[in-house]
Amino acid sequence: MKEILIATNNKGKAVDFETLFKPYDIRVLTLNDIDEPIDVEETGTTFEENAILKAEAVSKMLGKVVIADDSGLEIDALNGAPSVYSARYAGGEKSDEANIDKVLKELDQTADEQRTARFRCVLAIAGPGLATETFSGSCEGLIARERKGENGFGYDPIFYVPEQNRTMAQMTAEEKGAISHRGNALAKLESRLPTLLK
Repeated sequence: MKEILIATNNKGKAVDFETLFKPYDIRVLTLNDIDEPIDVEETGTTFEENAILKAEAVSKMLGKVVIADDSGLEIDALNGAPSVYSARYAGGEKSDEANIDKVLKELDQTADEQRTARFRCVLAIAGPGLATETFSGSCEGLIARERKGENGFGYDPIFYVPEQNRTMAQMTAEEKGAISHRGNALAKLESRLPTLLK
């Protein structure tokens, strides 16, 4: 079975990638499976810059083909925030609950129809002898007024997808993968997989 390393410690993202790669019989490894701790500082100002930074740094360290993902939430009423700061929007340690609380508070006076938002994801793939490539995807939705659903991670409980009539946290991993920003980015990556995994 082929293996691919995803440059993340995030267990939620790992589950997303495992679901998306399942049909290809590819074993997904993450930074949690590597003996040495690897932490690449995300100093970019865009999702693309951060994804490239992570993919190239980890690939260079380990000499492997690596996929790095940078993704986050863009809320129109907040001028695109939290964007690249999605994971630490509430400051300090990463806390999904604190981040959601902050978003809900900031949008408290915002009318339902003005709560438009999107999840955006950029995947970068880098490896020895490969030119780094990026693939991006997005998923449009609205910010709900309260949490709904137990699945997923991050902002999923408040990200309402009108076409599905539910939040991302109310979907199974497979349902989410079929419409998510990460799923859309991976669909663009698919045609390159045979070449990149040789």
